[in-house]
Amino acid sequence: MSAVWIEPEVTPLAKERKIERESHKLEKRLCRLMGQAIVDFNMIEEGDKVMVCVSGGKDSYGMLDILLKMQQRAPIDFEIVAVNLDQKQPGFPEHILPEYLAKLGVKFHIENQDTYSIVKDKIAPGKTMCSLCSRLRRGILYRVADELGATKIALGHHRDDILQTFFLNMFFGGKLKGMPAKLVSDDGKHVVIRPLAYVTEKDLARWADEKKFPIIPCTLCGSQENLQRKQVAAMLHEWERKHPGRVESMFTALQNVVPSHLADGTLFDFKGLTADGVANDDGDKAFDPLEFPASPTLPGLQIVKI
Repeated sequence: MSAVWIEPEVTPLAKERKIERESHKLEKRLCRLMGQAIVDFNMIEEGDKVMVCVSGGKDSYGMLDILLKMQQRAPIDFEIVAVNLDQKQPGFPEHILPEYLAKLGVKFHIENQDTYSIVKDKIAPGKTMCSLCSRLRRGILYRVADELGATKIALGHHRDDILQTFFLNMFFGGKLKGMPAKLVSDDGKHVVIRPLAYVTEKDLARWADEKKFPIIPCTLCGSQENLQRKQVAAMLHEWERKHPGRVESMFTALQNVVPSHLADGTLFDFKGLTADGVANDDGDKAFDPLEFPASPTLPGLQIVKI
């Protein structure tokens, strides 16, 4: 007589406890990754007034939520003020963010500027609106930062945004250039930070569902289906689906740049490079077989160290 395995019944209480555990693990991971980024790039310092840009999307909601948690735990004192730019898009529910921020108890400022009409007037139908919209927003936010006395401007771009920007610049701009976790504005007056630089979009989406943020969709860039950024995002998602860990590896690569093995003469003196007979202590790891074993799909491939 063969044995029959009967799955034990999962009680509602057990399900609830599992959900709580997963939520707690997610919160810990979000806080850890944001904290690590803040430390690695010295994003926030004692006495800073951080202007947190909140658009109404999942990423900026998540950034504000986690920053408020970090503020309570941080060994330094810093101030947070949430800022939303109401661009007067048709149908924009202008009551949602003020009500949410007031309920949260955080200081906030709503800036009303009709950039929507400008973008629609200047950009032909079917063309990408992101570039002009972004420039207009940036100028307004810099001005608001000055008026509020903010020392840092926090934007909600995450790890996936940074990688997408890297590939967009490489494919369409001919540059190895990403989206920095911390930068100084062109006029030298503002420090922009991206505290979500190490956080994945997947985790932010899960956190938004968990916290039930009142998401406000964008009717400008969010409504354009054929954007190059969306195509790159789809490419990265497909790579990660077929090769788990590849996206993580690519992001790590952005933090391990070897100028001598690229081709930018402004970063490395190739013209002045000569053999001096002195061995490099680190060796030449460009094709190190310990780091790059033969591919299992190409059994005949031999990697030669040069």
